[in-house]
Amino acid sequence: METIWFCLVAVMLAVYVVLDGFDLGAGIIHLFVARTDAERRAVLGSIGPVWDGNEVWLLAGGGTLNFAFPALYASSFSGFYLPLMMVLWLLILRGISIEFRNHIQSLAWQPLWDAVFAGSSALIAIFFGAALGNVVRGVPLDRSGEFFLPLWTDFTAGKDAGILDWYTILVGVAALLTLTLHGSLWVALKTEGALEDRARRFARRVWWGLLVWVVLVTLASFRIQPHLLASFAARPWGYIFPLLAIVGLIGMRALGGRRGGLEAFLCSCLFILGMLTSAAFGLYPNLLPSNADPALSLTILNAAAAPYGLRIGLVWFIPGMLLTAGYFVYTYRNFAGKVKVQEQSH
Repeated sequence: METIWFCLVAVMLAVYVVLDGFDLGAGIIHLFVARTDAERRAVLGSIGPVWDGNEVWLLAGGGTLNFAFPALYASSFSGFYLPLMMVLWLLILRGISIEFRNHIQSLAWQPLWDAVFAGSSALIAIFFGAALGNVVRGVPLDRSGEFFLPLWTDFTAGKDAGILDWYTILVGVAALLTLTLHGSLWVALKTEGALEDRARRFARRVWWGLLVWVVLVTLASFRIQPHLLASFAARPWGYIFPLLAIVGLIGMRALGGRRGGLEAFLCSCLFILGMLTSAAFGLYPNLLPSNADPALSLTILNAAAAPYGLRIGLVWFIPGMLLTAGYFVYTYRNFAGKVKVQEQSH
């Protein structure tokens, strides 16, 4: 039962990154690919109907984590308190920048909120990547399952590392490049004309940087966390997950020049799912490794809720997620097609 909930939480967080990732990426690139106010409205219009709904998966993932693995929830939310508050403020700034930019017609007001939208989107991507880097690297858990990390120390990835070190920054930049490419392909899919062409060209340029960064992060991850290599060696069938990421990465490049852009965007989704499931598979059964003493790591066994609660929760979880999935399918089908700027209010 613990393994089932581990897989469910991993899938929910991966779905969140895929869905909210493209609107974060659209925010990151919109100052680079959109040259006029109408084009910026088109970028905002491409995510306008769905961006707030996408964040439901983050809330649902956090709630599921609290239910299934309460010890992990308590430990991580207290140990990562400072960056979590920073992410919360960035999410707030990002939301209000979308809504406020057209409240006042001013040469200062709209560029201000456009810059806030782009900056907060980029910083959220970096912080989420750094958070994943911390989970892979491990944190200094004590025997009570608690830890505290400063924002940074000397940027080395040892036992006295902070939230930001050379490795977590490396993963943060990889997340920024991934979501930038993901958002570029989404904008190319949803827009037309010169804006679509610029988004597609931007995606092709970012792809090369992402390729280099993926290689660096992969090598660094196996060096930082030996458990990853042990997991793949013990269960070779798990190589299917990095294979999916490789197929997605190649597919983005091979199909990125096609008109329409759906195939390239789906390859981007496949790449993200492959990378995140590879990390989850490599960490299993660990939820939060300890870089001080591996024996103190939080695992699916010592961090899980009672078995009875997990079984009952699964009964309610399945129909709830089916309803949620049905709603998202309806929403995306209802707003399918290219954005028409004159129809948008953003």
